[in-house]
Amino acid sequence: MRTLIEALKTHNYAYYVLDNPVLDDSEYDQLRRSLVKIETSHPELVQPDSPINQVGDMPLSAFTQVTHDIPMLSLGNVFDYDDLHGFMRRVNDRLNDAQQNPEYEMELKLDGLAVSLKYAHGKFVQAVTRGDGQTGEDITQNAKTIRNLPLWLAAATDIELLEVRGEVLMPKAGFERLNRLALEKDEKTFANPRNAAAGSLRQLDPAIAASRPLAFYGYSVNQGLPNTIDTQSGALAWIKEIGFTVSDVEVVKNPRAAQRYYESVTETRHDLPFEIDGMVIKVNSLALQQQIGFLSREPRWATAYKFPAETVMTRLHAVEWQVGRTGQITPVGKLEPVKVGGVTVSNVTLHNFGEIQRLDVRAGDTVSVHRAGDVIPKVTRVWHEQRPSDSDAVTLPSTCPVCDSPVVLPEGEALARCTGGLFCPAQQQEALIHFVSRRAMDIDGLGERWLISFFEHGLIKTVADIYQLQHHTDEMINFEKLGEKSVQNIINAIDASKHTTLARFIYALGIRGVGEGTAQNFAQYFSDLDSLMNADIETLIKTPDVGEITAELTYKFFRAPHNIEVIDRLRAAGVYWNKVEQLASEGLPLDGQTWVITGALDSMARDEAKAKLQALGAKVSGSISAKTTALLAGDKAGSKLTKAEKLGVKIVAEEEFLAILKEV
Repeated sequence: MRTLIEALKTHNYAYYVLDNPVLDDSEYDQLRRSLVKIETSHPELVQPDSPINQVGDMPLSAFTQVTHDIPMLSLGNVFDYDDLHGFMRRVNDRLNDAQQNPEYEMELKLDGLAVSLKYAHGKFVQAVTRGDGQTGEDITQNAKTIRNLPLWLAAATDIELLEVRGEVLMPKAGFERLNRLALEKDEKTFANPRNAAAGSLRQLDPAIAASRPLAFYGYSVNQGLPNTIDTQSGALAWIKEIGFTVSDVEVVKNPRAAQRYYESVTETRHDLPFEIDGMVIKVNSLALQQQIGFLSREPRWATAYKFPAETVMTRLHAVEWQVGRTGQITPVGKLEPVKVGGVTVSNVTLHNFGEIQRLDVRAGDTVSVHRAGDVIPKVTRVWHEQRPSDSDAVTLPSTCPVCDSPVVLPEGEALARCTGGLFCPAQQQEALIHFVSRRAMDIDGLGERWLISFFEHGLIKTVADIYQLQHHTDEMINFEKLGEKSVQNIINAIDASKHTTLARFIYALGIRGVGEGTAQNFAQYFSDLDSLMNADIETLIKTPDVGEITAELTYKFFRAPHNIEVIDRLRAAGVYWNKVEQLASEGLPLDGQTWVITGALDSMARDEAKAKLQALGAKVSGSISAKTTALLAGDKAGSKLTKAEKLGVKIVAEEEFLAILKEV
């Protein structure tokens, strides 16, 4: 109980005073419900400083403190239909038979800062924050800057004192604009619109508040309401008529109607121009509100119907590893099943090993899981203070959990990968599709559709099996829409692909980080496949434009027995290439020149352009410097183009590049 009280005090101060909450609302609600449960079970242990009977926290001392004429209470919460039904049942318990099942007014629960406004004979005279519910902060000068807040009410000049309460918020568009400007000025951004609104109202300089896109939405009239108005919905209609902005209002007669309206708003909430975190449900009759009465902290006649929690706390039981189609080793957290955003979540991606290290997450940890709309659930916080004393740090597996090939994590990177590209079942489909592609082995007619079908029916598993398909023609003919002629065309294309080039074959193997240009460099530097396969990392790095990461990935690929087996089967099936002639750069048209490629080219891939430049004797670099001869700039060229212009490096457009290729 004391732990929860101290935690809630800390988070109340962060939320209400510092405007810098460290908990999501739903996480705070979980902590509060835990304390309420204990206090309900053990009323004799209720502590005198329990925050359950408090609203907010002490106001900031920088503003004048004002005591509210009528306390600004908080609201209780309901979270599902059963809770809603229970709230309405408790309302009925306080009404006589003739008053049973009253009308309810429903309005959006705006996510901003609660404020009380006072008008004397129609003139705006004071704005006070909720503060601790009894005493708030005088923010009158700042409130005057809010664009839609009326400073004069012509229709209320005969009302001695009118008090309208509502929410000051920042619309989404204004919030995004404010943060964008802050980034441009290299200033701190706000975490969310609620923080931005609260922080703006608490600026000592009203000019700062005036520069912020704030809005006021009224939700109640606490003093000065005309006697002719006897409902909450009528009160909001009246203040809207005299000049205030109010949110949408719906009047319902039973729990089912309330649930339907709640669900309709839940589905469309993300389309609203401002943030909301639920609905507010109030007994519509003002007379019945007074009859039903209040608890110390909240009215009995109103409650907040919160949206399904988008962030909840649960326990992480284990971390398991999965292999993606590209070989990426992804950690997956196994959770104690919990409802997040209305969906039960038991698994959550931890993205990569770098993310595990950043979060410092371990099996047994209590974690916060977030899911908004259709977004994939993710861990947003690890509660290290609740970590079991016997927990162990998560380690990266040394071998693939699917095929047992070595796992490599290049230095400085967060993504670990399986090296068994040609053998690993998790990667085989992707390897097959890449292998037959136009710039690899170019097997025309054997597209992704048929590859996947053959794979799923067990006709092929690795790329080497492609060259055994001639033994399965009878089975292939039976595939829907694949007749005898089509099958023969596929077999002919497979046979024709056996005669290729060493560069194409290396590229077709799908080694991570080895594109067409790098494959061409390997072919030129090593001349034959065996020399490349036997090379150590130091020798691989000597290849032009090959760095440590690509060298390590290549070395690991050729050390995996499964990959060697597939390559041997390909060669045994008759795949071959002509001897690679070593090209001397001396005397070539671009000998001695250094080129850089940026942007997207229309006529060819960048790797192909790189290979053509290297064939002409040029060195192709990845970065611009004063020594760069020319920059080949395609569409959407970015920072490299800007830097080249500053350094005076020659800019070559794609049309000019194609002309150069024709000339030589």
